[in-house]
Amino acid sequence: MKYNRCGRSGLLLPEISLGLWHNFGSVDNFENAESIAIEAFDKGITHFDLANNYGPVPGSAEENFGKILLHNFQGNLRDEIVISTKAGYTMWKGPYGDWGSRKYLLSSLDQSLKRMNVDYVDIFYSHRPDPETPIEETMMALDHAVRSGKALYVGISNYSAEQTRVAVDVLKQLGTPCLIHQAKYSMLQRWVEDGLLDVLEEKGVGCIAFSPLAQGLLTDKYLNGIPENSRAHNPNGHLREDEVTQERIQKLIQLNEIAQNRNQSLAQMALAWLQKDKRITSVLIGASSVKQLCNNIDCLQNTEFSHDELNAIEKILA
Repeated sequence: MKYNRCGRSGLLLPEISLGLWHNFGSVDNFENAESIAIEAFDKGITHFDLANNYGPVPGSAEENFGKILLHNFQGNLRDEIVISTKAGYTMWKGPYGDWGSRKYLLSSLDQSLKRMNVDYVDIFYSHRPDPETPIEETMMALDHAVRSGKALYVGISNYSAEQTRVAVDVLKQLGTPCLIHQAKYSMLQRWVEDGLLDVLEEKGVGCIAFSPLAQGLLTDKYLNGIPENSRAHNPNGHLREDEVTQERIQKLIQLNEIAQNRNQSLAQMALAWLQKDKRITSVLIGASSVKQLCNNIDCLQNTEFSHDELNAIEKILA
């Protein structure tokens, strides 16, 4: 595993990080989740990414990860891992359990620490911009999280290029640099290329890509349509059946042919494709099994692309 410097900071993140958005909630098998986390660490993945509302039920992913920490990462092992969590999406009912107010962010962070039974998180994110709350208030909450010792670094997620520029500047003025931006980025979702990556490079902020496989679309699961055991059929999933169009399936088939010529699966090639841009600090993967985790990590065996391969991929995605 290679470790990349996160922007202009002292923190190094692994090329591949593990996200606990799926498969770590109360509806999932705990022993399976624990095995995935242990194998990830053994393979060099030191960064585990959560959010307050990950589950289902909301909060249960943090609770389960807390149990995994207690059983497997005692003592100095806590100092060998990077834990991130977020607040910004709906967590509880009422006026103070959503968006980006100081009250919501800081109370949510306290709850997250209790669920995971840790004294601090390494990275605390504003999960999304709040159109009603001044961005200065949201950034002041992040600054306070660091100054209170409850987070070592802070980041933002799902902010546009312009919102990012403002947020980074406010945090700099407060004296707490923005470490990282977590953005949805894949072969099928490329909005970050329209300005965001340039802003992050200019400001010295790292970038970690989430949903790099487009919720499973960029795998061999959908080459022949929608299988019964797929996320598109899962009521708890975030991939809708109407997103798996015939046009997209044809693109996936063509991409899969390129992947096979590279001796990779489609998923491995999609993950490797993100690694080609040096502005990407880490790629955030999920896993439903140890086998799937290891298969995805194997993408690192071939991250180089020829000009012909890149041109062929661009032609398919156009």
